[in-house]
Amino acid sequence: MNICIDQGNSRTKVALFNAEGKLIKHFVYKTFTSTDAERLFALYPIKNSIISSVVNLESSMINALNRLSKHFVLFDYQTPVPIQNDYGTPETLGQDRLAAAVGASWLCPNENLLIIDAGSAVTYDFVSEEGHFLGGNIAPGLKMRLTVLHTMTKKLPLVEVDEQELIPLYGQKTRDAIAAGVVRGMVFEVKGYIRTMAERTKHFRAFLTGGHAPYIYNAVQNDVQYEKQLVLIGLNRILEFNNNK
Repeated sequence: MNICIDQGNSRTKVALFNAEGKLIKHFVYKTFTSTDAERLFALYPIKNSIISSVVNLESSMINALNRLSKHFVLFDYQTPVPIQNDYGTPETLGQDRLAAAVGASWLCPNENLLIIDAGSAVTYDFVSEEGHFLGGNIAPGLKMRLTVLHTMTKKLPLVEVDEQELIPLYGQKTRDAIAAGVVRGMVFEVKGYIRTMAERTKHFRAFLTGGHAPYIYNAVQNDVQYEKQLVLIGLNRILEFNNNK
């Protein structure tokens, strides 16, 4: 069994995969420590591990995973991956972006891919049918757009949007106008990327992932494949790729 750990700024997502590459357990931690890792190793027959982090990892975490695992991968820009990374500055590329691209290319090989990750920022990344990571774009995420409208103006309120909320086409109150402007703006942005890629490439597939994906999925579900755990799927693929080297 493999354990894959995706440590972000505000939470850590952990998944367990069996030998066939199927995700069988998924956990979310506000804070994930070496003690939590040791507890999971004690509960499940875990042999191999990989961790990706956007924050500085404590040495205790690295030491624990290295000690408990038969094979341990600390994922960074120098880690071998099963696609060709053509990014101009690979050391600055977010590991979650590359892992999501690996996951998408494993799920849909030999396809031109657009990977949309709607998290704190919205990223749009491209993988060619030959398996080359070509690069991508970064745009403000949902909460960032809502926060900027509030902080950069004198009178607009800070609006929170629930993913189950029915967003109007246009608002008749200021609160609804902000919610509709931000959410529908993201939807139109996503649709524009999908339409442009579909016009320019053959064998094209789009993936949607990220914590804020549900806010836009209903409007684009006919055009994308939604994979909630795409980054973790990619991390497991990277771990397996390095195990077999």
